[in-house]
Amino acid sequence: MRHLMNPLDFTVEELDKLFDLANDIEKNPEKYSEKCKGKKIATCFYEPSTRTRLSFESAMINLGGSVIGFSDANSSSASKGESVSDTIRVISCFADICAMRHPKEGAAMVAASKSSIPVINAGDGGHQHPTQTLTDMLTIRSLKGRLNHFTIGLCGDLKFGRTVHSLVNALSRYDDIHFIFISPEELRIPDYIREMLSEKGISYQEYIKLEDCIGDLDLLYMTRVQRERFFNEEDYVRLKDFYILDKNKMSMAKEDMLVLHPLPRVNEISVEVDDDPRAVYFKQVQYGVYVRMALILTLLELA
Repeated sequence: MRHLMNPLDFTVEELDKLFDLANDIEKNPEKYSEKCKGKKIATCFYEPSTRTRLSFESAMINLGGSVIGFSDANSSSASKGESVSDTIRVISCFADICAMRHPKEGAAMVAASKSSIPVINAGDGGHQHPTQTLTDMLTIRSLKGRLNHFTIGLCGDLKFGRTVHSLVNALSRYDDIHFIFISPEELRIPDYIREMLSEKGISYQEYIKLEDCIGDLDLLYMTRVQRERFFNEEDYVRLKDFYILDKNKMSMAKEDMLVLHPLPRVNEISVEVDDDPRAVYFKQVQYGVYVRMALILTLLELA
């Protein structure tokens, strides 16, 4: 039995197989419509989520399975003080696989250590968000045709952004990738990411202004400044509109640069950019369903 806690839990070769399966699901959905008949996924979300939770639920329903779970800690026994360890033991009696979102780093790992069913980390605090990373990678591979030989800019909240941390770690295993980190001083990429890239000999640069580097990018990964990660409301208000991607900035970019975003967005991408063919963040949502379908099949050994 396998769990998914971190994108690095799968080798590069295993990821290739997973993405091949996801692309086949995209092309031949009817072939997979009954693969999980009689199976149940438990979506245990201790903090709010729209895309991730509904993506998992859509994925299981598309596979012919069913869904149980909760969308808020207050609607679970956690509100009575039940531990994650006890909750997963109970859930294991009801479901075949579990997707867990939790505000505390390492909570999904604790659940996996006590679970008798596969557990998928659907986001733990500011730490990891592996299925978003799989979504990002499938989107890049499907639209660019490769997961190597490009320059990617990551812009916004690079300090608290778990999607950024997961994606950098995952892409660091591929050849000839140059990272450009664009953030205010207060939201710079954590030191451990810099140290990891330096140890591997992977090149990176840091900028404060997006305009200074957007023309060099093959991919731009925008993120929102997350109010829920701030201890100080004044800091959030000061930084929340630091970056706004608009038509003017897009005019400085390459004609084939793709714009990704894990969503939800707030103000960091102007709605005027939505009609630009390089804006692929809503396609990214659809790829998220395909890759989660592939992951469920793989972890349940039904692929």
